[in-house]
Amino acid sequence: MNTTGPSIPDLQTLLNLFYPVTDQLGQFQEVGSSEMPADFAQLLDHNEHMTVTVEEFHQSLVDVHVLATQVDEAHYARKILLSRQSDDQVVQFGIVRLRCDYLDSDIQAEIEKQETPLGRILIQHNVLRQVQLATLWKIETGEDLSTLFKLPVGSEVYGRTALIFCNGEPAVELLEIITLVKS
Repeated sequence: MNTTGPSIPDLQTLLNLFYPVTDQLGQFQEVGSSEMPADFAQLLDHNEHMTVTVEEFHQSLVDVHVLATQVDEAHYARKILLSRQSDDQVVQFGIVRLRCDYLDSDIQAEIEKQETPLGRILIQHNVLRQVQLATLWKIETGEDLSTLFKLPVGSEVYGRTALIFCNGEPAVELLEIITLVKS
């Protein structure tokens, strides 16, 4: 396993990709699982793909909606929403940053098509992967996150940072924020 890459995704680095002013997205406070409402803890406190977890929780497949991307020589990053296929209700916001050199070109191409959630792509391509939960966050929504989740500014939601190792390499850094919606 490569030890030269990140072992913990840096929240500020991920936020800075799309938010020069972090407060636009929200105010972040590190929390433990016991400090979270039970549904949020169930959705976030684990070492599994969020795509699968969210689909099981909502009993609906999810679609990805790419809001913005950034590409450089080493990374592909995107700001996304996941919504339930059953009613198009947004259930997750995310920022994903991939190390391109750790993923095969056909997987990169499928990700860049922006049609399928990342977790589903990695599973379908049978990539050997390990999800590593890094930190749980309580977030007070800023203007952008409130708009995306259709919540009042200052609403309390929860999220996590995580790292996905693909074939033993630290390939994907994640910020995943959940909103609870009625089924």
